[in-house]
Amino acid sequence: MGAGKTTVGRTLAQRLGLRFIDSDQEIEREQGCTIAELFARLGEAGFRDIEARAIDALTQREGVILATGGGAVLRPENRKALHERGTVVYLRASPDDLAHRLRHDRTRPLLQQGDARAKLHELFRVRDPLYRETAHFVIDTGRPSAVLLANRVQMQLELAGVLPAAGGQG
Repeated sequence: MGAGKTTVGRTLAQRLGLRFIDSDQEIEREQGCTIAELFARLGEAGFRDIEARAIDALTQREGVILATGGGAVLRPENRKALHERGTVVYLRASPDDLAHRLRHDRTRPLLQQGDARAKLHELFRVRDPLYRETAHFVIDTGRPSAVLLANRVQMQLELAGVLPAAGGQG
């Protein structure tokens, strides 16, 4: 949440000529309401059921860069589908960096009650091992611009041979 998945994913997709898909946006489009409304109406468990069906379908597509919601890794079936059907990059941001980035954001259902910084630390404690389990690559974000972060991701994927090297060599 707030690590830059959508911005970096969209930037990379544009560079690489691939289609960008944000799973939360797909869910909102299909359900006809916002993620916050789904959380309010169905609770987190109900939302996660819908999300799991979406992740299953989206990970079967080819030629896409997929950004998932931050909690997608909570379900083992999502972690498995993501890891086995694609190349997963975990954009790892510290809870304090996330708190700084999200300090004015009122659209994140999990941060709307209580101490947002404490909630981010708790989410990180629970989710970081799950992200690491799912990811093929972990990239610490720090506080660079989205373009610099996209450059880091692309370079890491090129070095690993997942993407051809810039300039068409490799």
